[in-house]
Amino acid sequence: MSTARHTPSAELLDPPRRCPDLDVRDLEKRTRLMRIVTRLIAVSDLGCREIARRAGLPAQKISDLLAGRLEHLSIDELRLVYRSIDPDGALNY
Repeated sequence: MSTARHTPSAELLDPPRRCPDLDVRDLEKRTRLMRIVTRLIAVSDLGCREIARRAGLPAQKISDLLAGRLEHLSIDELRLVYRSIDPDGALNY
């Protein structure tokens, strides 16, 4: 019988730093795009429902975007909204 204490493995003490859901660069890119899209929505003549329809998204997604709930939209959804408001936009997100 051993009297040595059981120590957790190194993996438990030092979890991996990169988690796909928490990629900082992706989050920064999504945040910048969210700000741009939110401004475009504010100055657009289109209503939220029309923007959602053009983007092929539920209207709730546009409401979430305007409420700052970035985690509810993927980068691809943000791009769809951007292109639906400004199809000839100069941004390359």
